[in-house]
Amino acid sequence: MKRLLMLIAVAAGIVGTEAALAKLPPPTDAQKAKAEETKARSAWADKVAAFQLCKSQDKIAARYYGDMKAGGKETHAPVQTAACADPGPFVPPEAPAAPAASAAVQSPAKAP
Repeated sequence: MKRLLMLIAVAAGIVGTEAALAKLPPPTDAQKAKAEETKARSAWADKVAAFQLCKSQDKIAARYYGDMKAGGKETHAPVQTAACADPGPFVPPEAPAAPAASAAVQSPAKAP
């Protein structure tokens, strides 16, 4: 009996969620711009994380080869990989250009 009630509650929750999602208004231009900035910031953060990982791997490899050389042990030649690429500071994406109609509203027309 408990299982049946739980199943009914879950089904009602799913139906209620679908109905609520169907009524959402389309996103505004500001919301779209914010979403684009969030997406760009996330991609930049991934690049920063990859750069930091690359630098730490280089540091660990250098220490390993240094320790092996100091201990008189022979190692294989290190494999050459691509250099670590610094992504630089975050640059937010440019906002879309304003329509021409809004430019006409901003600058008043001269009366004849």
